[in-house]
Amino acid sequence: MWSGPFAMIPHKYFFWALLLMTCGYALWRGRRDERVVGGTCLAATVATHFAISPLSTRYIAIEPGLVVIDALVLASFIAIALQSSRFWPLWVAGLQLTGSMAHLMKAVDFSLLPRAYGAAAALWSYPILLILVVGTWRGQRRMRAARQSLAT
Repeated sequence: MWSGPFAMIPHKYFFWALLLMTCGYALWRGRRDERVVGGTCLAATVATHFAISPLSTRYIAIEPGLVVIDALVLASFIAIALQSSRFWPLWVAGLQLTGSMAHLMKAVDFSLLPRAYGAAAALWSYPILLILVVGTWRGQRRMRAARQSLAT
């Protein structure tokens, strides 16, 4: 369970704060790849809010709305990774693939506990956001260094 200074903050509020800060930074300071990934993460999170089952039945069976959202996000991340000159989008696509496999796990083993299914589907969002921040920050450093080298 949570401990430390965030122990009293429900995880959904922590995630939304992290999502908004991360994607806001990517949209504000990022290049095209960072902006597309940030926008995709925001759109997918909002869509998930409307597509997910009610709390009483959540993750008891395969979540068809989440399967569609995760497949679209995966396709977007793969498209970015294939055309990008940076390496970080490959990590994002790979982590999204790993998270998407939660739906396959539930299809293979229908007795999979709802909490395990939910955790497997949602856990990978955190490292994706971390990679997005690092990719945006490194892109900013690279652009700043290029501008300085042109100025000299």
